Amino acid sequence: MTHALLVIDVQNDFCPGGALAVPEGDAIVAGINALMDDFGAVILTQDWHPAGHSSFASTHKAAPMSIIDMPYGPQVLWPDHCIQGSTGAQFHADLNTTRAAMIIRKGYNPAIDSYSAFFENDHTTPTGLEGYLRTRAITTLTMVGLATDFCVNYSAVDAAKLGFDVTVRMDLCRAIDFDGSLDAAVAGMNGAGVVVV
Repeated sequence: MTHALLVIDVQNDFCPGGALAVPEGDAIVAGINALMDDFGAVILTQDWHPAGHSSFASTHKAAPMSIIDMPYGPQVLWPDHCIQGSTGAQFHADLNTTRAAMIIRKGYNPAIDSYSAFFENDHTTPTGLEGYLRTRAITTLTMVGLATDFCVNYSAVDAAKLGFDVTVRMDLCRAIDFDGSLDAAVAGMNGAGVVVV
């Protein structure tokens, strides 16, 4: 019961046909479902943005995937995605959500984005996930999901910094790979002590 599976953002908008589709994002769903029974706890994260979120390109009348400086640092401006209550924000229909002991929603603060399952992008404001894991005496995490180079990467690095033993299953992740972001993410995870397999 000390080992949890953390399933990152397997939502419609990150799958083919979605507003911010990750190539082959739906190809990992069956493998994730098959893995769930190997863990004492399964935790899902869900991107959950209000309309007009500050990370949306449309909010700034800017081109999607451009970068601006926010008070907490550089911010990629994304297409509108995972808007609260929308079909795009729902989990992929084939994902087994019944095994989830907890669902962490992130990105709901309109002023700041949140890639990590542990902290908003200021790297200070917690989501509450660390406290939940500590309360349950969970010390080891395996991470899967979308996208490798953003939300999986940030979650894995933060978890390692917090002292958790972290493994990322690359076969059950898919990446956006924006401007070299995948190679940078893998290097960063390795540097933080994350086991990338």
